[in-house]
Amino acid sequence: MNLFYTDAPGIKLGGLVIEGKTKRVWEILSEEKPSLVFVESKDRITAGDGVKAHDLTGKAKISNATNAKVFQILNAVGLKTAFVKSAGDTAFIAERCQMVPIEWVSRRVATGSFLKRHPGVPEGYRFNPPLQETFYKDDANHDPQWSEQQIISAGFSFNGITIGKDEVDYMRRATICVFEVLERAWKSRTCDLIDMKIEFGVNDKGEILVADVIDSDSWRLWPSGDKRLMKDKQVYRNIVGEVTQSHLEEIKRNFEWVAEQLDHLAPSPHCMVVILMGSPSDEGHCKKIMDSCRALRLPVQMRVTSAHKGTADTMSILAEYEGSGMPVVFIAVAGRSNGLGPVLSGNTAFPVINCPPVTADNVDRDIWSSLCVPSGLGCTTVMYPEAAALAAAQIHGLHNHIIWSSLRVRQLNTIASLKAADKVVREK
Repeated sequence: MNLFYTDAPGIKLGGLVIEGKTKRVWEILSEEKPSLVFVESKDRITAGDGVKAHDLTGKAKISNATNAKVFQILNAVGLKTAFVKSAGDTAFIAERCQMVPIEWVSRRVATGSFLKRHPGVPEGYRFNPPLQETFYKDDANHDPQWSEQQIISAGFSFNGITIGKDEVDYMRRATICVFEVLERAWKSRTCDLIDMKIEFGVNDKGEILVADVIDSDSWRLWPSGDKRLMKDKQVYRNIVGEVTQSHLEEIKRNFEWVAEQLDHLAPSPHCMVVILMGSPSDEGHCKKIMDSCRALRLPVQMRVTSAHKGTADTMSILAEYEGSGMPVVFIAVAGRSNGLGPVLSGNTAFPVINCPPVTADNVDRDIWSSLCVPSGLGCTTVMYPEAAALAAAQIHGLHNHIIWSSLRVRQLNTIASLKAADKVVREK
């Protein structure tokens, strides 16, 4: 079967790879990128391992929009996912993966099936950190819960990668990371992410990626933390008896609400880092700070000003950013007698970080100049450009879910790199 998909001109489809209850996956015929697939959503809603199922006109479009917005957030903060781009109203393009047949579930609040499996735990019990559970995908046996030991013992192998302890550990950590990133995002809309499930696949390069679909079938969402206001598929699961058209319209409205709310969670951080250098000779040091900021998705600008030689200009620059209406962190780069950082700190309520351009010859003098500031000033001092960027990101991350998420994913990737290096050394 070879066809062009009309909603996405230029995309030529090959054979059907797999069809599930709510989606179809097609080959994409391309000499340049043969490792991509076309994932098409259906106007179908199901529950109870497919026992309960109904057509829901418009669901495919809503699901596809929701999925695209979620994966755009995950990709923007540095998570490794299979999602590439949208392809029309009801489909998207993804990296072709061999799927790990495990559902990875994260829970912040005890509810639903957890209560049935753990009698005595009250509904609303909070898990800190989030609880992570795994379930083997097997509709006939109602997706039984599996332990880490069962997953490892199964000996799954996909695209040359055997799923062992290291791989399970990465997926477990990544599952919690995905949950916390989206939890933080939803919290910015006063909505609680209660629990969610994701899946992983292994691409042709042997990389483990967050894959499949993340939409309103994947999670529980309670606006204002109130279960009675739930906007997820649980509304459908809870219907006893006949499912009426009125029920289906309510569910569709809920799913539309979710997709609309995601528009407000787009990865466009509303904040700024301003690097002020006391001399153009410090530009090389400042560029290192700028590069580290950009790696953390921080918008950043550089300026040249001297608190000693041009105090009025320094105050003018300060006023410019204070009046921008944007949260700002200032990084002061000045050596010798560092007046820049203290002058900024004494004249703004925004955070100021000193990062002097030290060398082996002046490290003791320049660091002391930045540390020994007059009383009543709160500017902090770090030695390295990356440390200045990280400190600025941590400040902005308190109120910006995109920056916080970039830091969280950075932690995950650092651990993954260390474990990969350990595996290489271990297997020599």
